Amino acid sequence: MKVAVVGATGMVGQMMMKVLREKSFPITELIPVASERSVGKTIDFGGMECTVVGLQTAIDMKPDIAIFSAGGGTSLEWAPKYVDAGIVVIDNSSAWRMDPTKKLIVPEINGDLLTSEDKIIANPNCSTIQLVLTMRPLHAKYGIKRVVVSTYQSISGSGVAAINQMENERNGIDGEMAYSYPIDRNCIPQCDDFLQNGYTKEEMKLTNETKKILDSKINVTATAVRVPVAGGHSEAVNIEFENDFDLSEVRLLLHNQDGITLKDDPTTNSYPMPLYASGKDDVFVGRIRRDESQANTLNLWIVSDNLRKGAATNAVQIAEILLKKGLVGVIA
Repeated sequence: MKVAVVGATGMVGQMMMKVLREKSFPITELIPVASERSVGKTIDFGGMECTVVGLQTAIDMKPDIAIFSAGGGTSLEWAPKYVDAGIVVIDNSSAWRMDPTKKLIVPEINGDLLTSEDKIIANPNCSTIQLVLTMRPLHAKYGIKRVVVSTYQSISGSGVAAINQMENERNGIDGEMAYSYPIDRNCIPQCDDFLQNGYTKEEMKLTNETKKILDSKINVTATAVRVPVAGGHSEAVNIEFENDFDLSEVRLLLHNQDGITLKDDPTTNSYPMPLYASGKDDVFVGRIRRDESQANTLNLWIVSDNLRKGAATNAVQIAEILLKKGLVGVIA
């Protein structure tokens, strides 16, 4: 079982390799792939010393699966070339997510849809994953009409340059600016570029990807904010249902949903925080309460480690499904 990780030297790529090791994914050969400036470097993968190679060299090495986390432009150009060579691609960029011919997969929700016809499989946006995983059992039971979500997204979503900026600011060091404004002791209400409708790309990803994964009839509106947290995305979510609900049943539905951990006890000040989600694969849900201003409406708070479940773990779980279904490799 040969697996290529494209973008292996980046934050997400490194996390993907970490998760592959932790999950004991049956890899006989790891092929780390990166830009030309990193070619020739070595990466330790569970005791295996792996040499970083370029994109074409990786194709020539004929991996079974290639997990891409190298940006949309790279994916658009190279993913089809990998597919032409008989390699299944799991892509973490936004390049293929809204392509009607490609499936957008959260394994706990729609992993069963994968077939031998799926050669490029899209990994959703990190903020979308934690949102739809929480919505899924509630939509099945009560029918969701509308969702209003405000995100509090960690700077790790912008890469290592953003983390360096915050650390420099905290230590009084002048350095490269990943954002147009200081991030320490600040909140920036802009994640990604603005579009003509006044929303950012990140906000529209939440809208469009949720509709594609769950139900095109659900209305979604979002505000995405970057906050001075090193890792972990948080979301304040307001959900309006077609039908009324019982709070105890809501908690039970969420408790029974694979991939969700409830942390919801106001009597002990127990609620999800990035501090608790760090390094974990589950999505944490709490602050569950009725919206007293409107009928059939629920408020809750969702937190997840954006580099793990929001990127690496979700991609590896897709690879696990492909292996289990016999769509790649050989099952021992």
